[in-house]
Amino acid sequence: MQWHLKSFEQLSADELYRILEQRVNVFMLEQNCLYPEIDGKDLRSFHLFAEENGQIAAYCRLLPPGVAYDQASIGRVLVGGDFRGRGLAQELMTRAIAFLTEERGEREIKIQAQHYLEKFYGSLGFRPISDVYPEDGIPHVDMLLGGTDANDWSTGKLER
Repeated sequence: MQWHLKSFEQLSADELYRILEQRVNVFMLEQNCLYPEIDGKDLRSFHLFAEENGQIAAYCRLLPPGVAYDQASIGRVLVGGDFRGRGLAQELMTRAIAFLTEERGEREIKIQAQHYLEKFYGSLGFRPISDVYPEDGIPHVDMLLGGTDANDWSTGKLER
């Protein structure tokens, strides 16, 4: 398994194609959601992904503050069907949080989580900040890591 973290400009055409292909496969085909997958946010994001044998195994995009929310954000979080059950979601999110907090100095990270994953994201330190609401026919909840909650951000390290 090889992990990569790249800005949009650093992605090769092949990497971008495989990332978009996997996002469409998971979000639009598996979850049957019709929405504009190409939304302009990729251009200003970092892209964290793991690949194995030329396939995108896990992926998320890391959005700086001001792109999706006032806070930094993690979005389009996925693990490909052939790679589920191997702990990749945990590793993906741990790497994403570490990059945003330790490398970028972010003190808050906001996500729009599918409601059934609230406990998973909670185990990483995120807390719900909205009621459950429908998004593309799937229950979602907004969640926040950092800020004024119980995490100690003064050291730049997360308490878990």
